[in-house]
Amino acid sequence: MRIEPDNAASSATTRLRDTGSKPHMLHATAASVRAQCLAVLTAWGMPEDLARTTADVMTETDLMAVDSHGISMLMNYEEMMQKGQLRIANRPKELRRLGATAFLSGEDGLGHPVSVQAMELAVELGGTHGVGVVGVVNSHHFGAAGAYARIASAKGMIGLVTSSTRGVIMVPTGASEPVLGTNPIAFSAPSRRHNDFVLDMATTTVAGNKVKVYHLNDKPVPEGWVVDGAGNAVTDPHEGFEYTFRRKEGGITPLGGTGAMGSHKGYGLAMLAHILGGCLVGASFSPIRNRVQRDGDPNNIGHFFLALRPDVFRPEGEFEDDLDAVIDELHGAARAKAEVPVKVAGEPEDEAKAQRLAKGIPIPPALDELIKGIAQRAGAAYVLTPA
Repeated sequence: MRIEPDNAASSATTRLRDTGSKPHMLHATAASVRAQCLAVLTAWGMPEDLARTTADVMTETDLMAVDSHGISMLMNYEEMMQKGQLRIANRPKELRRLGATAFLSGEDGLGHPVSVQAMELAVELGGTHGVGVVGVVNSHHFGAAGAYARIASAKGMIGLVTSSTRGVIMVPTGASEPVLGTNPIAFSAPSRRHNDFVLDMATTTVAGNKVKVYHLNDKPVPEGWVVDGAGNAVTDPHEGFEYTFRRKEGGITPLGGTGAMGSHKGYGLAMLAHILGGCLVGASFSPIRNRVQRDGDPNNIGHFFLALRPDVFRPEGEFEDDLDAVIDELHGAARAKAEVPVKVAGEPEDEAKAQRLAKGIPIPPALDELIKGIAQRAGAAYVLTPA
């Protein structure tokens, strides 16, 4: 059983394609994107403090050009609300602590508030014990994993985040149907002179919601992202959307794309993410859950958060200095193309944030139409404004 996104996404894009028009792209201010998320979330019944946290994470995600996990997720959250899966008014609960570890329940709400709480608690425990590890159960989608890894590195700690997933879209190496999700892994490390190193990756070749973004923008999907049931590449964005989210066969490839290009490694990393974010904390595994789940049943997504103090191994500051030196070497590597600099993980997102703070967050016309409909149905104001 597939987890299907809102049908409005497909119909909105179809309407744009049928008319042949290309409406103007809105570049919305970050403040209005945050206000729009907050307005919808509170209209749905989310307590204002939890909604503020969620809107902050969603907006930060859009600022860093992770368009698949920001305001565009409102359509998916609306569908979960309509099915009764999402207990959006519930508050996270701490279940227990033991030494450097803690265990939280998301209480079937959105994953953003409990994930911020979990990583902040991991940092607190790490400050006392050198390392802090927090597991989360009974959660839902939490947006971009890197948002939580950054909490650790902002406090001078190494951060690690993994999660189980709701979707079933990854076709394992050697299979013809999807079994796993995108199962993200995020890792962050603080430096002194450079911005923090932040790796935020899906264990599929691409995150499923990025296929949705190409679908909304009517842009061809890069070859190697999506395959059909026979393993053939799919590049049409709307067929790619169908294989990713609706059809039983086909889906997204593991990181690497093909067996010859190392897809077994992406497959293995997805399992690592699920073992820590799913099996360890008692969260569900989607193919098994989907056999019995009814519309009103929560998804029981799990997350894993770790914060580690570098100074438990080395004198304070030496780790950061070494990381700076490593980044300097990478920046200084001979370039394949003189005009294209060598960057490290986190730098493209930081550059995108600076640009979008100045010029606005791009909202495709199809997404803008969807947001207007979501706001209207929720009884919330439409407040997106151009930069």
